[in-house]
Amino acid sequence: MKGWFSILASLILFPFAPNFAQNKFSEGSIVYNIIVNTSDPNPKLADGFDGATNTIYLKGRSSRSDLVSVYGTQSTIIDGKTGRVNVLKEYGDKKYLIAMTPVDWIEANQKYDSVAFTYENEYKSIAGYNCQKAVGKLKNGESFTVYFTKELIPENKDFQFSNRSLPGLALEYESNLGKNKVTFSASKISFDPVPAAKFDLPKSGFRVLTYQESKGSGR
Repeated sequence: MKGWFSILASLILFPFAPNFAQNKFSEGSIVYNIIVNTSDPNPKLADGFDGATNTIYLKGRSSRSDLVSVYGTQSTIIDGKTGRVNVLKEYGDKKYLIAMTPVDWIEANQKYDSVAFTYENEYKSIAGYNCQKAVGKLKNGESFTVYFTKELIPENKDFQFSNRSLPGLALEYESNLGKNKVTFSASKISFDPVPAAKFDLPKSGFRVLTYQESKGSGR
């Protein structure tokens, strides 16, 4: 079950497309609702993620992602200055801090390396923003649908590794997990200031692992 949780935490415009005004999204937050569609006759995973959310906090080039469900909380903090990534996993009384270098982060997301996007002349409104449909294809042949807006441009899009090459911010996107399809859909966007303390790491209470150690332990 922890593996599923980790994966979740762990996604040429048409010439006549609408001309959106671009705005730098330097600070604020985005709340994504999570929906799991499954063909499993006993959908425990889908039931467990009923009401789950993924909240992104942005401040300049730094970001924090908090994935919260009944299983626990997983936070991914990206330091915009160094590119280092720290993943905090809290499952009941078990707490881990996985320290990652920029190279580790690329390796962990290698599935989404060189995503090829095709853009479609289809649009819909999400959280008040006009979004265009795109289909991403992975090197393994898998594909996923994403709706992105050109109206909001984060300074660093590494928090959505699968969608970072899009010319805008993904407000709805899919992730394929075996026969299950997970959809992240933005429900709220705020431009309120984000405290710098939001990106601080805990000083105690967590078992600290390197990325390589975390792979060896199966966490």
